[in-house]
This record gives sequence, C-alpha cells and structure tokens, in this order.
Amino acid sequence: MAPLLRSRNRPSAGVEEATARATWQLASLLVDYPDDGQRLDVVDAVLPGLPRELAEPFARFLAHRRTAPLNRLQEEYVETFDTRRRCALFLTYFLHGDTRKRGMALLRFKQTYQAAGLELGDQELPDHLAVVLEFAATADPVAGRQLLLDHRAGLELLRLSLTELGSPWADVVAPVCATLPALDGEGMELVRRLAAEGPPEEEVGMTPYGTPGFDAALTDPRPSGTVDLGLPGFPAPAGGRGA
Repeated sequence: MAPLLRSRNRPSAGVEEATARATWQLASLLVDYPDDGQRLDVVDAVLPGLPRELAEPFARFLAHRRTAPLNRLQEEYVETFDTRRRCALFLTYFLHGDTRKRGMALLRFKQTYQAAGLELGDQELPDHLAVVLEFAATADPVAGRQLLLDHRAGLELLRLSLTELGSPWADVVAPVCATLPALDGEGMELVRRLAAEGPPEEEVGMTPYGTPGFDAALTDPRPSGTVDLGLPGFPAPAGGRGA
C-alpha cells in the first residue's frame, strides 16, 4: 500500500502512548452500535484522565448518548453509518471499495491480529473501526496504530463527513484523529479525491470476509435494520470491555 504520510511513525505532538490508548479504547466503545450493553461506565472512569482537548468531545457525545432516546440513537446510527458511503466504518472501504484489492487489505488486518495471538471468526469484520481501535488500545498499540495510519485518509474523510452532517459521532472520531499525525499535502489530496469520487466500485462480492448486510446497505439507501458488527473479545484491561 502506498504510504499516506511522509512521517508514518512520528507520534502526534503532545499525545503519549498511554493517552492514545485510552482515547482509542473510549472511541471503540462509543463508535459501536448503541444498546443497553454499551459500557458507558468505562467511559466515565477513563474520561477524567484525558487531556481537555480529547475529553471534551467525548463528554459532549456522552451527554447526547445519555439523553437521547435509545431507539432514536439506533436509527441515527444506521442512517449515518450503514447508508452513507462517506461515513463507512469499514476502513478498507475508503481506499478499495468493493474490489479485489479490498479482499487483500482485509486479509492483512486478519494477519495482523493473528500475529498478536488473536483470531477473528469468519463473520467478524476485521477493518471495522471499533475492532481496530479495540485492538490498538488493548492488544498491540504499535501494530494497531500502523493500521490506523495506513487508513488515515479514510479516517479523515469520515471525520469531515460526520462534521458536515452535524452528527454527534463526529465527537467520537475527532479525538482518534487527534492522536495521529496530521495528513500532509499528498494525504489531503487523497481525501479530496475520495470525497469527490468515492471509493472504487468494482463489484466482486465480499462474502468470504464477513460483510453481511454491508454491501446491500450501499446499494439500498433505506435503513432496513442493524448490521451485526461481530466484535471480537479482545483482552481488555481491568474495567474494560467484558469486565
């Protein structure tokens, strides 16, 4: 994959690894499909330890999450992420769309998880943002951060699209982007091109990589229900997911 950043391994100024991992953990929880099992208590516990510029967006989203009716939140989630091409939560989709190249990119995600001793089932989605962030936060921050950097342009397009929509989930994605180096001119040009042209559209069928419901959502703009994210049970720190 062609590099998107000239300084791929340079950390974002002022963001230490522990802070980045805490940010990724909270974003992983909050970008997941909202239901009664969402671990908001973990967010409450971790949020006070974050710098203000990272904590404030999360706090705004958390206030919205707790005051909006759950059924409305779920409808907003489906409408935002399952029917809008520029708001996909599947990172490989931005660069590869439904093409053969996406299959290879998804395989690389699975191989990265396997190298860390983690195995995803056939129906789990290795490039879903919640899965990648959980992996980066709790399993292998170096490899996880590299996956985020490799798809930095897609993350930026997601952030810009959510902001343009006025979506509350913009406050979840923005802190993630803040933990990564800013895109250079080449990267921003890629973002502009993706925004204007969209992902590639070669239809090849992604069934072997566990994308039930996702391809249909791209062709049918009407929300017809939720998509099973198939999140893996990654090891979590004390108080984390599954505690």
